[in-house]
Amino acid sequence: MYFRALKYKKMSKNNYLSRVCDFELQNALATMGAVLIEGAKWCGKTSTAANVARSTLFMQDPDNARSYQTMADTKPSLLLAGENPRLIDEWQMVPVLWDAVRFEVDRRGLAGQFILTGSAVPADNVTAHTGTGRFARILMRPMSLYESKESNGTVSLADLFDEKQDVEGVSNLSVEQIAFALCRGGFPATIGKPNTTALRMSADYVEAIINQDISRVDGVDKNPNRVRMLLRSLARNIATMTSGQTILKDMESAETSISDKTFDVYYNALRRIFVVEDMPAWSPSLRSKTAIRTSPKRHFVDPSIATAVMRINPEAVLKDFEYFGFLFEALCARDIRVYAQRNDGDVFHYRDRNGLEADMIVQLRDGRWGAVEVKLGNKQIEQAAENLLKLKEKIDTDKMREPSFLLVLTGGQYAYRRKDGVYVVPIGCLKN
Repeated sequence: MYFRALKYKKMSKNNYLSRVCDFELQNALATMGAVLIEGAKWCGKTSTAANVARSTLFMQDPDNARSYQTMADTKPSLLLAGENPRLIDEWQMVPVLWDAVRFEVDRRGLAGQFILTGSAVPADNVTAHTGTGRFARILMRPMSLYESKESNGTVSLADLFDEKQDVEGVSNLSVEQIAFALCRGGFPATIGKPNTTALRMSADYVEAIINQDISRVDGVDKNPNRVRMLLRSLARNIATMTSGQTILKDMESAETSISDKTFDVYYNALRRIFVVEDMPAWSPSLRSKTAIRTSPKRHFVDPSIATAVMRINPEAVLKDFEYFGFLFEALCARDIRVYAQRNDGDVFHYRDRNGLEADMIVQLRDGRWGAVEVKLGNKQIEQAAENLLKLKEKIDTDKMREPSFLLVLTGGQYAYRRKDGVYVVPIGCLKN
């Protein structure tokens, strides 16, 4: 391989790499009786929870799974005994534990009692109570580049929202390293592994989705070939507003056809195991009556899912810069979502009928917002900045705030503020 290996900072004694959501977890434990950490399989939920838990119950432990199930069927409270916070890993394997934890939280009346982790959303009718007022919910995604120590974090999203003028930094990531990072993905187990090993692990992850995980989530057997073709079509259309009908036609061209109903079943299963995470459209108040596109953008929870199912490696990505651009946007979307969540914000996209767009809109609960355009190379920065300024002029500031920032997120080296106020920041400099 002609790209150089990435270097990683030394981990802590227990090899735990700090996560952006660590602070969120500590806050939740201080205020709520139980915390539910949800997210894709292998994204680090168990390690993050175990880092603060004082006792653990691993429902997937093959030596004890059967006895745990028996106890859950007879007296689930026995499984809750242990020092607190008590971690119950993959709780959805025995859904009755949800109601048992809720009851125990009410009985004890104390904060920080339990941490539940789950890599699949169970059916709506498997629990008697929603957990409102007892559970805090945290969505965990694969690692951002800042969490994997590949972004130096010289530019903070929080500082951009605070409208600090001094923005500068130099990214240490080359284009070749970015290509590798998005193919490897943000799954903690791959971080620091030899390049070929890390890429193989990401491919194995996708094979598990296709052959096992998607059928286990709802107990409905699914054709692995159809799942593979669906994932490949989604990968080909990553970071676009491609409709479900277009995806179905794309699958038909590969001689794999499914009905609308089957598509919905498969896609919902992928959503429930946190493999796909579409980006919703933003609906701001505009000065003129411009029609806004409402279709979501297609995204995986991690860009490595796209490269793995397409069976391409970093060298192949580098040979197709058009597709590289879409994958880079997907990488940036993953990271921005991680950073936005830490700032109590959500991420949307914007596009109107005139073609004006912003790849991402980060909006905080207090009403502040910022617009982001993603450009892999430096040549498109000027056009991206012009688009962002046009969007700013369209916003009705009598009904909503002006943007806290306009940002072009790049794969380049230097972070700076342009004379027109638009920030240019490499993804290798950004943090929460």
